[in-house]
Amino acid sequence: MAKDVLDIKAESAVMDTDKMWIIMGPQHPFSHGLWTLKIQVDGEIVKDAEPIVGYLHRGWEKEAEARSYPKIIPMADRLCYAASMTYTHLFCMTVEKALDIDVPEKAKYIRIVADEICRIQSHLMWLAAVGTDLGNFTVFLWCMREREFFMDLNVRLCGARMTTNYPRIGGVRNDTTELFDRDVMRCVERFEKVLMDDIVTLIDDSSVFVSRMKGVGYLTREQTVNLGITGPAMRGAGVDFDIRRDDPYDNYDKIDFDVPVMTQGDSYSRYQVRIEEMLQSCKIIRQAVQKVKALGKNAPYRLKVPSNVPAGRSTVRLEDPRGESLMYLISDGTDKPYRLKVRSPIFTNVSAAKPLVQGCRIADVPVVMAMIDMCLGETDR
Repeated sequence: MAKDVLDIKAESAVMDTDKMWIIMGPQHPFSHGLWTLKIQVDGEIVKDAEPIVGYLHRGWEKEAEARSYPKIIPMADRLCYAASMTYTHLFCMTVEKALDIDVPEKAKYIRIVADEICRIQSHLMWLAAVGTDLGNFTVFLWCMREREFFMDLNVRLCGARMTTNYPRIGGVRNDTTELFDRDVMRCVERFEKVLMDDIVTLIDDSSVFVSRMKGVGYLTREQTVNLGITGPAMRGAGVDFDIRRDDPYDNYDKIDFDVPVMTQGDSYSRYQVRIEEMLQSCKIIRQAVQKVKALGKNAPYRLKVPSNVPAGRSTVRLEDPRGESLMYLISDGTDKPYRLKVRSPIFTNVSAAKPLVQGCRIADVPVVMAMIDMCLGETDR
């Protein structure tokens, strides 16, 4: 008996397609650095993914073993040029723990100001890149314009823009310059208005921009924890944890601020967390600057420390703009580390590429991975 015409049409409508692997990177614009993402697609849908790193491997940790502790500071700057201040801060804190010293109060507050300036300019560079990923070049221009003001603050503080070489073992290289507090306050007040009135409005009023982020790259709270994702990507999935508040270093426990947490777990939530983090950084900067002023110009900002570090093991972690950064130091009593291990938040976050992009369309992959805010310099080392 012949098949019904409707049955024949229904069978022909279901087409079997062969799965194929597509290589995105290492030169693809989406990658935000030299790495490769292999994705397996069935038509337009991503079924599997494999991130490949290693293109920028420089042997950073091995090189550190041949340098004295002060000479590693400029190297720490170059782990991630967008987060240079936080990485040098982390290294200095690790050595300070090994030396069992407590830096002056003024140095702690100056480090907080420098770290939060670093966090804002890092998030702005991320948001600028997201703008180009989603086809909005105006977002790129406006974010990079605002970032320049914070880079200028770095120049006023230490004379450098990106690789600052500012924190020191025992404190900071120099005191804040004349009128630095005034310039910081002006920059922060201006930025808060521009961020909410111009940049966020431009993004949130664009239905195309928002629709490409909402419901894309979804991870549950449990998945995020099991994968080891940290930072804004973790807090965007409802995990309420921030090292600055929950395991405070320097004087963050004396600063009042909120930890932004979103529960949706999609790309839009990660975007919202970073926007709120920039506003909270402004709040932190205001308080820390007032603390520096209250201590006065004559307050010490640096200690003289010995060249040799006692033998032992020290571990310190810090809230980097991208997540939890950690350094593990094995010292042997000399002026050089026996071993210095770096835990990069992006190495772990990028490793989560497979569950992030599974089920997405090919066009969603740049958006999903952009919300991780990759920095391959700290990943490969």
